[in-house]
Amino acid sequence: MITEFVIRSSGPGLYEFTPRVADWLAGQGDGLLTLMVRHTSASLLVQENADAEVQTDLRAFFERLVPPSDHPSMGYLRHTYEGPDDMPGHIKAALLPVSLSIPVQRGKMMLGTWQGIYLFEHRTAPHDRRIAAHFG
Repeated sequence: MITEFVIRSSGPGLYEFTPRVADWLAGQGDGLLTLMVRHTSASLLVQENADAEVQTDLRAFFERLVPPSDHPSMGYLRHTYEGPDDMPGHIKAALLPVSLSIPVQRGKMMLGTWQGIYLFEHRTAPHDRRIAAHFG
């Protein structure tokens, strides 16, 4: 079973889409869910969904770790013609997962109590991000 989820981002941050995946899996049996973001400047995470400060802190950490290409510390970057957020987005996507594998039992993801599935958008402009999903 294959589908695609489209997540509309409005700038950098984490966008939870766990309920959409859960609805798609409802009524299925046991298996493995594989998700893959089809872009080179966004990532996927399983992360806490109980406290929004976790997402805020993660975003702040990665912005500090990899600042925009117009920041003085990033002067070594060459791929800058798509804007100051582009190459840092590629770097973040290289550091973070772009695919996830999640066991499914009786049609329910075996996530922990406070875990959710997130698209981590690394670019400033809004994007329609496509996530390929396979359940088998």
